[in-house]
Amino acid sequence: MTEPSKVIHIRNVGHEISENDLLQLVQPFGPVNKLVMLRAKNQALLQMHDLPSAVNVLQYYSNVQPSVRGRNVYIQFSSHQELTTADQNSQGRRGDQDSQPNRILLVTIHHMLYPITVEVLHQVFSPHGFVEKIVTFQKSAGFQALIQYQSRQSALQARTALQGRNIYDGCCQLDIQFSNLNELQVNYNNERSRDFTNPSLPTEQRGRSSQSGYGDAGGLYALQPGARVAFAQMGNAAAIAAAFGGGLPPGISGTNDRCTILVTNLNPDKIDEDKLFNLFSIYGNIIRIKLLRNKPDHALVQMGDGFQAELAVHFLKGAILFGKRMEVNFSKYPNITPSPDTHEYAGSSLNRFNNNAVKNYRYCCAPTKMIHVSALPQDIAEDEIVTHLEEHGTIVNSKIFEVNGKKQALVLFENEEQATEALVCKHASTIDRSVIRISFSQLQSI
Repeated sequence: MTEPSKVIHIRNVGHEISENDLLQLVQPFGPVNKLVMLRAKNQALLQMHDLPSAVNVLQYYSNVQPSVRGRNVYIQFSSHQELTTADQNSQGRRGDQDSQPNRILLVTIHHMLYPITVEVLHQVFSPHGFVEKIVTFQKSAGFQALIQYQSRQSALQARTALQGRNIYDGCCQLDIQFSNLNELQVNYNNERSRDFTNPSLPTEQRGRSSQSGYGDAGGLYALQPGARVAFAQMGNAAAIAAAFGGGLPPGISGTNDRCTILVTNLNPDKIDEDKLFNLFSIYGNIIRIKLLRNKPDHALVQMGDGFQAELAVHFLKGAILFGKRMEVNFSKYPNITPSPDTHEYAGSSLNRFNNNAVKNYRYCCAPTKMIHVSALPQDIAEDEIVTHLEEHGTIVNSKIFEVNGKKQALVLFENEEQATEALVCKHASTIDRSVIRISFSQLQSI
């Protein structure tokens, strides 16, 4: 039997388990001085502040099976009596790449409920230094990315700041290691790879593999669109079930795997990408939108996943916008290829489903006569709201109220077309420096 030690050896530590998860497992028994993650071996070494604390951990978990994120982990005393800096470095060289920092990071995304694109990764990592290149791919560990900084110091700073953090609330957790590569080779600038030092690179030709050598050919976002949607919907199931009481709205199958929507019979004189974003973002996060220049009354809208796309098609089919009855159908294209005439929204803070997805699914409905306005200035008067919206139609009634100390309003228009136009034109507009949010209300009267 191993002699008792302040150092605890933990086995079966999956990639979904973070340093914080392990700390929460043992910190009730005393302070933790050091922690080394041996990712390649699915193991960890953890040094308690003193021997009695470590003994208490082992005694407790000899009677209770420790489990982290649904996975059983196994705890025993380590043969090390102390974790020195040399020990940590040598362990890292044997089991992990973290001891050899360089300017390229290997990032694994766990609990990926929403699609992660090059644009999203760039937005997350660029605050810590100049990002030169990004390559994304799918491996057995899950969705991964290689991110090359201009300097080693930037990569070190990014890993320190972002390791274990979530991109979105409660999901898309970052597991960051240092790569052993010296330089990334990027052949195409598209949704799976980007060379920010060479914007003139071509976009990938359809049917060709992504970045051979980094990941599976085609990647999760190109040749296997169904796989992406199935993964996103599976992770999103809890929010959907909570929003709809365990079922689905009538007419919604929940099995659609197509993310891209074709919208036709638009009014080309009045429509633009941002107005379409304001409308379609009621039903899910928007990745990108493209107006078809050769068919000015046509547009493509790429949603976050197939379920969100199905909601949009179901609730918006036949809706009237700017005097035209829209046709809303699934597109034959699995996604929209980035190009100069596409508008990117994946990283937009105006995407409604970045936070509180349950609440936003609950608000999904067909256009109504009543809109709900939130994020209003605290000192706003009712006539200011009416003045801001009345150009879009006849306002029958309005009411200001407070929820948790925040001003909100209900505004009733004469018909659904007027309310839809007000939402499309005034969502994310500004009143007294406040960016207001607008959605449809299912209330029938004020």
